[in-house]
Amino acid sequence: MTGPAKTLRSDTEEPTVVDTTAATATGSGVVLDGVQVVYPTSDGSIEAVRHASGTVSDGRFVSLIGPSGCGKSTLLDVVGGLLATAKGSVSINGETVRGPRRDTAMVFQEDSTLHWRTVLSNVAFGLEIAGVSKKEREARARDVINLVGLAGFEDRHPRELSGGMKQRVAIARALLLDPRILLMDEPFGALDQQTRMFIGRELLRVWDETRKSVLFVTHDIQEAVYLSDEVWVMSARPSTIKSVITVDLDRPRVAGTMADPRFHELTTEVWELLRVESEKALQYRGELP
Repeated sequence: MTGPAKTLRSDTEEPTVVDTTAATATGSGVVLDGVQVVYPTSDGSIEAVRHASGTVSDGRFVSLIGPSGCGKSTLLDVVGGLLATAKGSVSINGETVRGPRRDTAMVFQEDSTLHWRTVLSNVAFGLEIAGVSKKEREARARDVINLVGLAGFEDRHPRELSGGMKQRVAIARALLLDPRILLMDEPFGALDQQTRMFIGRELLRVWDETRKSVLFVTHDIQEAVYLSDEVWVMSARPSTIKSVITVDLDRPRVAGTMADPRFHELTTEVWELLRVESEKALQYRGELP
């Protein structure tokens, strides 16, 4: 163990404000500072995110978890420069995010492979668009394909791959662009539990070799704790980052990590926080009395 877990909590309706001073001073990592997101609708504006603040330090793996529909993907889109804030800001290494950035890549839940392309040409697609020569992009793509454990499948088409292999193709395509920040929106959500556990271990192996900063959206508490350095628990909508739980489990994580009593303590802690917010969300939607 590396020390006691540090949990920032808010037991009131006031949002927790995570201290971002250190990261802001050094200009390192991803800093969310009072982010608010508002969606216009035909019935008026809906505030999706309110006063969300937090820091993903360089090389850290952070998971976002919260009630369904609370704005996890919305927050990820803001960090990725795909969505503007109504108030507050996001900065990466001291630069305000104003749109998509070359040092940031996203992996989505949906299958994003191009069915008419081989694994090799799918992975190399970003470099092809960038005008990199065929020889160079294919050489670099082969290196990343090997990194994610797909060596030997370069000439296969998506129809010949399992769901987990398709997601590895998507991860490889993102890594090929050598981003500093990897944003992952429930990338294993469509997979069965056994496959997602296996792919999760593979992701940690790749992360350990590359040490990208990762912001990972998931609904799975065990997955969040197993993968992460920190778990950010989001509140019911309008959502904020209610709690930040530091995961003090040894790395590298192994299959036996899930049998560690500390793993059980951490998953229970996340569940208790999430349960309260999920009940609020259900009451808001009228699904609970």
